[in-house]
Amino acid sequence: MTVQDQLDTLNPAQREAAEHVEGPLLVLAGAGSGKTRVLTTRVALLIDEHGVPPERILAVTFTNRAASEMRERIERLLGEPPAGLWAGTFHAFGAWLLRRHAPRIGWSHRFTIHDADETLSRVERVMEALELDRERWHPRAVRSHISDAKNWLLTPGARAAMLGPDPEPFERVVQDVYEAYQASLKRQDAFDFDDLLMKAVELLRDEKEVLERYRSRFSFILVDEYQDTNHAQYRLVQLLAERHRNLMVVGDDDQSIYGWRGADVRNILEFEEDFEGCHTVRLEKNYRSTGRILAAANHVIRHNRHRKGKTLFTDGPEGEPLLLVRADDDAAEARWIADTIEERMEEDPAARYRDFAILYRTNAQSRALEDAIRRRGIPYQIVGGVRFYERREIRDVLAYLRLLANPRDRAAFERAVRWPRRGVGEVTRSRLLARAREEGISPVEASLTATEADEIPTAGARALEAFGELVERYRRLAEGLPAAELLRRLVEELDILQALREEGAEGEERAENVEELVAAAAEIDERGADTAVPAAEPEEPGAELTSLDRFLQEVALVAEIDRHDPEADAVLLMTLHNSKGLEFPWVFLAGMEEGLCPHARSSGSREELEEERRLFYVGLTRARHRVALTHASSRRRWGRRSWSAPSSFLRELPEEHVEELRAGDRAEQGGRGPSWSAGDAVRHPRFGAGTVLEVAGSARDPRIVVAFEDGRTRRLIARYADLEAASG
Repeated sequence: MTVQDQLDTLNPAQREAAEHVEGPLLVLAGAGSGKTRVLTTRVALLIDEHGVPPERILAVTFTNRAASEMRERIERLLGEPPAGLWAGTFHAFGAWLLRRHAPRIGWSHRFTIHDADETLSRVERVMEALELDRERWHPRAVRSHISDAKNWLLTPGARAAMLGPDPEPFERVVQDVYEAYQASLKRQDAFDFDDLLMKAVELLRDEKEVLERYRSRFSFILVDEYQDTNHAQYRLVQLLAERHRNLMVVGDDDQSIYGWRGADVRNILEFEEDFEGCHTVRLEKNYRSTGRILAAANHVIRHNRHRKGKTLFTDGPEGEPLLLVRADDDAAEARWIADTIEERMEEDPAARYRDFAILYRTNAQSRALEDAIRRRGIPYQIVGGVRFYERREIRDVLAYLRLLANPRDRAAFERAVRWPRRGVGEVTRSRLLARAREEGISPVEASLTATEADEIPTAGARALEAFGELVERYRRLAEGLPAAELLRRLVEELDILQALREEGAEGEERAENVEELVAAAAEIDERGADTAVPAAEPEEPGAELTSLDRFLQEVALVAEIDRHDPEADAVLLMTLHNSKGLEFPWVFLAGMEEGLCPHARSSGSREELEEERRLFYVGLTRARHRVALTHASSRRRWGRRSWSAPSSFLRELPEEHVEELRAGDRAEQGGRGPSWSAGDAVRHPRFGAGTVLEVAGSARDPRIVVAFEDGRTRRLIARYADLEAASG
């Protein structure tokens, strides 16, 4: 398909956005409205029709998968790779920028990136060194506040100035830890994930030459999912686009659901004020969901005050009503969902397990759901469990690789020197690290001369020297060997696979995971350079990346959702937050109860409640054909049974598009089953007396329309409804 062919397939609003050339552009893209087609068509048009060199275009996304899809679509439209186009995530862009210019702000080109677990461990060690009570001041809370500060571009000094001379005790603790933690990162030549944005902004803000270089290079900037940007990301985009103003942002304020991690919905709500003369296009035609699903979603989201406003519509079928299912408890809820999946698979020969997604507000809800579908032998995937790169054996092996890339990485040294065991105890390790810090050298350098240190026991010192020599030998190999080959040799020399297999029942699986890590390195080697096409201009001296550097950077930046395999024929279980951007024929929204959705933590303000409603809206709009909303009357929490009330959001659903039913035990369901006829007098345990107006569906699974005395007409499924014949 040519660019012009693609253009001809767009609806008027999509075409208006795609054909926009110069000046700021805000595209308010409703769920399922084809925003990726608009983005890719506009990039292809800029290159093919307007002669913009690909290297002058910067496209920023929120997942690696979205970036890869964008590049592939653009290549298909152009008929050739868009050489020089930069497409990737915000954090990947920050890492890319810092790799080239980190020495200007005091780091080296070879810095390492600490992930969330390493960051938490470092915070815990800093708190221990500062003799802070970790029972009173929880490290996770401290880390979260440090992350918030970085998202708001507050350095330790700026945060201290903001707090003033007499801060609250917890704020004082956070400040002390932040100062020591950031100094620790600097000594290790490391950045954490938040630094990739904060330090990139710092670089551009303070180094005018660098800022002008990239302002000149990137004449056109496109940002996807703009509603999810935090202040650091907002400032990064603003700095780069301030001069040429050719900035296109695409997003949906109704799907802004990451306020808890720093996203600021005001970035999209106020874009037209920030960029005067902005052209705004609304994409409201939905290509995903049925009319009834969209009607329900539109009806719910209108309860939010702070939004731009749009109404989704479709040319597709009206579809089936949404199912609202009441269960006695969480176990009955899970059984009903599993039973429904089994029944649909039996009734529809074309159905696949991957057609079904079970979404929930908190990860804790997955246990009962997982148990129910596992008992029935239904294949499933969970997004949100232990991620591949967070598994113990993977982190152990990656510690070696990080140490090869950066011998100043203390966290990597401490992990690698412990495993496989080599006779280096806690005391020996602590003395070695203290010596390294006192002498201002890396732990690896200190290891190479450990036998010269009187304070280190002889046996431990020899083991440390052998370890240091191993690291130095592989560091030299890393300069020329592909990452996969380097990793393969290291695993063989250390006999890691055998050591894992000797660990017992789980050992074989751990060994297979390490083999999979080697395979992942080989895939990255085959792809070659950065996932974002490298810069057209020459690199700064020393900034060239080895195969090992590229592998470690890609591993550090991988997102959890990027590991979801859409081709696997399995039911998907995930949180509502993780579901954004995905779609499924059947969606179950489980646990639709007060305290879960909306979450109990959201009761403090209208802003928080509106974000919870947006999260519910996101769940609804993941579905193509059917939605089932389930809630339980009681749920087990902390080992105790607690009673639950249906979510207040359920009352916001339009009654004419909802069918209510009860999930009871199969032996109790059905009443008179298929024998109901129009005109029958019936009684429902909750709704009272009524009259059957219509019987539809199959004989095995009839749907009954009943007019009740309260004036409402309800669509019921006979085998769930507990209807009884009413006398007289």
